[in-house]
Amino acid sequence: MSKERLFELRKLLTRYNYEYHVQDNPTISDTEYDLMLRELLELEAKYPEEYDPSSPSLKIGGEVLESFNKLTHKRSMLSLGNVFNKEELQQWADRITKEIGKVEYCVELKIDGLAMSIEYQNGYFTQAVTRGDGIVGEDVTNNVKTIMSIPLKIDENSEVEFRGEVYMPKSSFVKVNKERALNSEKEFANCRNAAAGSIRQLDSKVASKRGLSAFWYYMPQGADFGFKTHYDSLMGMKKWGFKINDKTRLINSVDEVFKYIQKIEEERFDYPYDIDGVVIKVNNFASQDILGSTAKVPKWAIAYKFKEEEAKTVVEDIFLSVGRTGRITPNAKLTPVNLAGSTVSYATLHNEDIIKEKDVRVNDTVIVKKAGEIIPEIVRVVYEDRKGQQEFKFPSNCPECGNLIYRLENESDYYCVNNDCPARIIEGIAHFASRNAMNIDGLGVKKVERFVNEGLINSFEDIYTLENYKEKIISLDKFGEKSYDNLIKAIEKSKENELDKIIIGLGIRQVGEKASKILAERFENIDNLMNASVEELEEIDDIGTITALSIQEFFNDENNMKMIKTFKDLGLNMTYTKQLVEESKFSGKVCVLTGSLERFTRKEASLFLESKGAKVTSSVSKKTDYVIYGSNAGSKLTKANDLKIATLSEEEFFEEMQND
Repeated sequence: MSKERLFELRKLLTRYNYEYHVQDNPTISDTEYDLMLRELLELEAKYPEEYDPSSPSLKIGGEVLESFNKLTHKRSMLSLGNVFNKEELQQWADRITKEIGKVEYCVELKIDGLAMSIEYQNGYFTQAVTRGDGIVGEDVTNNVKTIMSIPLKIDENSEVEFRGEVYMPKSSFVKVNKERALNSEKEFANCRNAAAGSIRQLDSKVASKRGLSAFWYYMPQGADFGFKTHYDSLMGMKKWGFKINDKTRLINSVDEVFKYIQKIEEERFDYPYDIDGVVIKVNNFASQDILGSTAKVPKWAIAYKFKEEEAKTVVEDIFLSVGRTGRITPNAKLTPVNLAGSTVSYATLHNEDIIKEKDVRVNDTVIVKKAGEIIPEIVRVVYEDRKGQQEFKFPSNCPECGNLIYRLENESDYYCVNNDCPARIIEGIAHFASRNAMNIDGLGVKKVERFVNEGLINSFEDIYTLENYKEKIISLDKFGEKSYDNLIKAIEKSKENELDKIIIGLGIRQVGEKASKILAERFENIDNLMNASVEELEEIDDIGTITALSIQEFFNDENNMKMIKTFKDLGLNMTYTKQLVEESKFSGKVCVLTGSLERFTRKEASLFLESKGAKVTSSVSKKTDYVIYGSNAGSKLTKANDLKIATLSEEEFFEEMQND
């Protein structure tokens, strides 16, 4: 084996990657490729002095990070404004025509993935950063580097940035979910979630196996490289080896743009990847410069978002499921129907009141949609198709254990109060191990169910004794020694979590994530919380009488007290370290968030406000100091204006965040 062969293999494998992943035209078999890659790895181990950051061998990943670093974008990554019909599209185009006259449009698919910025220095791929808030993103270089369609070296020595969308093809999505199901892991809800989850893997080997790809749609420095139009820059990127979507078109009128949008919407579910709209851009760079941007969006581009798809089907059955707290949720079994690119067979009915309100009955014809394109939901009953169906009567017994179920006063849900109900045990343990609680990776509901059935766990405390059953666990199908080691490490690490995570995990009725943090900050350790009276609890903002009684009831239970003692003996951290609050204009203020936020999620905005000492509430009152609003803000903004409460648009709020 020689160095010449090493260089030859790098050149050949780079070409084969491009043919397969960019041109969709493979010229060798997978087996041949794998054998050549193995040979390259052996040669690179023999000649370490010939390291090359653009070697195809780096596509298989290998580095494991503790966490992702935050990086500030050299050029802000703006979001896009949205339109939802032809009239709104025409209004956007009319504003452009009024300002600069007739223009040419570049029309592209809006890929449903994770927005990404990648950078090259001296021809070599150097970093990849998520969009984040548009100003600061996460450094995911090691994971993006493993995507086969992305070149690690280009024929350009200047510093250059490209932007695009990392996505998971539908074929990869099916494959990944099959593997997760076999490993008793929670399946991804859709391709976008799968792509985002894969890019945020700390182990790049995991990301490399997920079959991700990427389309590239923007070159911020396009004009600096001599390109006159956006489309020209795309063709330049294509020559450099980047994957450009083949549905991109140049169109001269809004009418023709809309016809193309209609065509795309009809075909969208036939594509090998998910899209959620079409992006329309003014093609000429000089015209883009004249139009400029707001602090949030470019004026020269707009996203046409597709409406939620609805479908007609039949309710074959209504059945109950039992959650960790014993809450009973009714669900509808549907005649399978294709909706938004996937087959829908079930939908949630939420509770008895919703069933009565919508008057859903077995054998009814109904209209369903995907809420947020993820969760199937019954929109309405097609009453004209009803032929004597009987009104649904809510059962009086738990479907899992047979005990009576109860609907509590002033609540819409029924509960199974049997602590030994098998469904409650499984769901409760899975909740305790979930990401928002103790964050024990690898202990999802399917694995919990398996461990319960094998007699390995039956309570929260049993999680911390799983290390005693190594031989039993690794003998289970699809659960080897590596999976066992990773699980035990995650369990051991969870002992370091702060008190608020334990409170979430305990699953106390009425106590969610926000209340858990409030309680942890107020009482600082578990003993103080256990000894708190109802009166003390009621004094805390956001902890009402019902929640206070629920907390006291939980800690009055002898079994729960024994569990807490066991946790202490096992070495779990039962304290909370208060975070230092930075002074700002929001310190001590009561804030309400309303409307659709584009730059960040509602949770991210709330966390920022809380870090500045603000209290975030859900309703507007005379005690409210600020109402922060995004698009489509409704009654809360109206009420704020009526009460003369200070309001901040999302852009004004963002500026305050930057100034703080």
